[in-house]
Amino acid sequence: MTYRFKARLSSEWVLEKPSGVLLPLSEVLRLLAAVDATGHIAGACKACGLSYRHGWGILRNAEKAFEAPLIETSRRQGSKLTTFGQHLIWANRRVDARLMPTLESMASELQEELQRLYPESQPRLRLHASHGFAVEGLMQLANGLDMSPLELRYRTAIEALASLDRDECDLAGFQVPVGEFELPILERYSQWLDPARHVLIHLAVRNTGMFVKPDNPKKIRSVADLVNPNVRFVNRQIGSSTRYLVDYMLRQLDIDTSRVQGFDSSEFTHMAIAAHIASGMADVGIGVETAAWRCGLAFIPLVEERYFFAAHRDTLSKPQMRRLLDLMNGEQYQAYVSQLVGYDAALMGKVQTLEEAFGPDYAAALAGA
Repeated sequence: MTYRFKARLSSEWVLEKPSGVLLPLSEVLRLLAAVDATGHIAGACKACGLSYRHGWGILRNAEKAFEAPLIETSRRQGSKLTTFGQHLIWANRRVDARLMPTLESMASELQEELQRLYPESQPRLRLHASHGFAVEGLMQLANGLDMSPLELRYRTAIEALASLDRDECDLAGFQVPVGEFELPILERYSQWLDPARHVLIHLAVRNTGMFVKPDNPKKIRSVADLVNPNVRFVNRQIGSSTRYLVDYMLRQLDIDTSRVQGFDSSEFTHMAIAAHIASGMADVGIGVETAAWRCGLAFIPLVEERYFFAAHRDTLSKPQMRRLLDLMNGEQYQAYVSQLVGYDAALMGKVQTLEEAFGPDYAAALAGA
């Protein structure tokens, strides 16, 4: 029998009192999030699988520890979080969004090391990719089925393509904006993309744009507004394609990045950007529409991006790769990506040459780079 398991790593908040007593906050944060979603404590306790009495006890103990109220309750309006309680759950969402790629990569690495200890273990496809909702869903689905699972490392697009060039991975995920910004981004990738060696697997087209609060209090309409007084921007990490895209858009407008408050900040996922803004720590950031929708933010479209997996031509015939392509072309994964807000799965799983994807001029430019 094949040994099956899923290695998981997770973060946890713990309060340490001066006496040394530790107060875990995982249940408190789950309850607060459930109160925020349901609007009353009874529904929150039910959603968390707790008795009403036990749930109340958890919340009251937490209020004593923080010396601050976490919820407000009235007979007519139910329950809602206080400002303190709201800040707690948004701080937790920021932490989760920031750490998730690191923890997932480490868990995948741990699982691979453990799996090698079993003689019946099968080779796994190694996926290096920038974080995205379609990639996240593919990992969950592939590793939940009877197919050789994926080994994941979250990397920037350039790091992923460089890994593919060194044969350190089988698939490298990267995104390319449609339109006027396509060629400059492709030129960044040119030294690692070889039309003679590589093919592309189309994942999805996704909407990328600015996240702002629902009422857009700073009246932000375009990238040019990032320099407006009192506008706080939160950026992606150094090396990410999104950060480069923002830099390129600003240079096109002859705007020095030093004029953008927060340009030197960095977050590692779209959800971390969205959580940053939803919690009031910034006014605007740039990412995919799904993250804005999940955090209740307004979305201002900027570009469409095509997300690809690059692979060596000779790996397409591998059984593991064929199973992955079958999964990507299957109804279950197609349906998953289709329900992601701002994603288009029409070409998902299509294998293309660089010339077919970007045109003969781009392919020739890459070949000569």
